[in-house]
Amino acid sequence: MDDLVARLLEGDKRALARLITLVERDVETLPSILAALRPRTGHAYLVGMTGPPGSGKSTLTDAMIEVLRRRGQTVGVVAVDPNSPFTGGAVLGDRVRMQRHVMDDGVYVRSMGARGHLGGLAGASRSVARILDAYGRDYVILETVGVGQSELEVGGICDTTVVVVNPSQGDEIQAIKAGILEIADIFVINKADLPGADRAAKQLRETYRDDMKEGDWLPPILKAVASKGEGVEELLDTIEKHRAYVKASGLLEQKRRAQLREEVIDIVAERARTRALRKLADGSELGQRLKAQPLNELDPYEIARDIIAGDG
Repeated sequence: MDDLVARLLEGDKRALARLITLVERDVETLPSILAALRPRTGHAYLVGMTGPPGSGKSTLTDAMIEVLRRRGQTVGVVAVDPNSPFTGGAVLGDRVRMQRHVMDDGVYVRSMGARGHLGGLAGASRSVARILDAYGRDYVILETVGVGQSELEVGGICDTTVVVVNPSQGDEIQAIKAGILEIADIFVINKADLPGADRAAKQLRETYRDDMKEGDWLPPILKAVASKGEGVEELLDTIEKHRAYVKASGLLEQKRRAQLREEVIDIVAERARTRALRKLADGSELGQRLKAQPLNELDPYEIARDIIAGDG
């Protein structure tokens, strides 16, 4: 592990790929790996790309990579794909869409399966973003599945969250407005060359207009045609404006401390879940009790207390 970490810090792409694989497998040495890398993190700026399926997030992310590279910025992308509920396999299509960047050492794209994690975000996303940060990326872009609670989750991981919609989804704005109001820093209406772009922009303005306080960052509504590269420069300029705003106002540090708090809670919850699964295994005392004892005598709260209070 020490050798892999040292090679990563020297810019070895193979070490980067290997460490990310270890994160995905959740090896026991993960905490020590991340601890070794932590002093080298804090440089990368994390941008979340989310929104309903079909909005063109991957095409927009691909176009952002091109512009960032022209500006001399290095980029890491974590693309979270949905898993099959039957096989557990993931689509992992984003890596294919971004193949044209594969020979560029300034770009690293990694697709990950959501693994059934609540909201569609892989539980390892934070760790992979941290590794890419330590690797020296200027930008780390986290692209989500864009369904369920993922819109809320990405807002708790990234520094700037971009919500992407397209004109045909204008009628869906009211349905997704709770998530948008909570996490959107920037809205992008992609495929703006299609009919309905102005209507979608109007609906977005009406959705959050009365919910913003004076002096707050008012999420701008941008238009883009990612497939043609239109509006991408403006989007990246706006991300930089938001970056300057949160840094100057102290919100960036406040947000990152809140993210750390949530990460601690997630770690505790995951370890508690692992403990519960072990204690309830078929061959365990509690597992046998669940199989043999009459259902009306089983109290889930009592069993949970036994698991939490037990040794090991």
